[in-house]
Amino acid sequence: MARAARSGTRVDVGVLVVCVVLSLLTLALPQPMRAPVAAALRRTLMSPLVTVQRGAAQWRVAWMESERLAIGRDSLAIDAADAHALRLENDRLRGLLGMGSRLRWGFVPAEALQENGRPGDVITSLVLSAGSRAGITTYSPVVAPEGVVGLVQTADPATSIVMLFSHPDFRVSAMTADGSVFGIVYPHIGAGSAGYLLELRNVVFRTLLKPGAEIITSGLGGTFPRGIPVGTVIAEIRNTEGWSRTYLVRPAVNPADVTSVMVLTPQRASQGVGNVWATAAGADSAQARITTVSDSLARAVARLEAARRQAAADSAAGHPARPDSGRGGR
Repeated sequence: MARAARSGTRVDVGVLVVCVVLSLLTLALPQPMRAPVAAALRRTLMSPLVTVQRGAAQWRVAWMESERLAIGRDSLAIDAADAHALRLENDRLRGLLGMGSRLRWGFVPAEALQENGRPGDVITSLVLSAGSRAGITTYSPVVAPEGVVGLVQTADPATSIVMLFSHPDFRVSAMTADGSVFGIVYPHIGAGSAGYLLELRNVVFRTLLKPGAEIITSGLGGTFPRGIPVGTVIAEIRNTEGWSRTYLVRPAVNPADVTSVMVLTPQRASQGVGNVWATAAGADSAQARITTVSDSLARAVARLEAARRQAAADSAAGHPARPDSGRGGR
């Protein structure tokens, strides 16, 4: 292998020496003879080198174009991610505005100042951009358009710290949406727990809850008013206690996605929130129904227009109109 390397080096040196000698000879020739000799050298000995140089130039152009396209794709991907984040943020802000218009009074809007942690980390506390000067007090409920977020643990003049429902010390009295089953919601903590989950404990043993059952705050305990969504039942957790049942609950709010919240004042918490969240769910359902009806009407109009165009084409071609062409939009 060393001999092959030395042989290749000798060949390269020999080619270089030949090129240098030919260059000197060309320069030593009289002016009228330089151009023909140079042209002959380019067509014979220098032709491979010219081809290599042309290929290198084309490769460089292709590489620069590929790099430009890659930068463009990356920019488009970043713009798409930013647009998706902005769309989610706009949806949350619209939800907060709608909830504020329904609440009308007794709340303090605040921005969540989250710190970027490692992916998969469970957040147990949150810092808000409003404090006691804005009317926030300790043990005030913190909510979002989706439901329960947590409880104010510390209220400083300009900021406040929220104990999220994922905190080990968090508790809230809850019930099913129809008010037939009551229990206490705890954070689901333990080995193998994935993400943010809750537990509905102390449910009467004779009561069975089906997956998908909605859990809301019961208003007992004097902290959270009645009717705020907590989550939905996933499945029952088997335990050794024989006098109560425990259910695994998927929370209505993902703390990692929280950007803005509302803090209920003690006066509003004591007087309740009425059917604010029930009204929001009804409005969303109505909007979905309106969208479905609009899509159906648009499809019907498109079918009718296609049938009319087909009838006009058949008439222009001298064919009789189809008997069912007028029923295409029904």
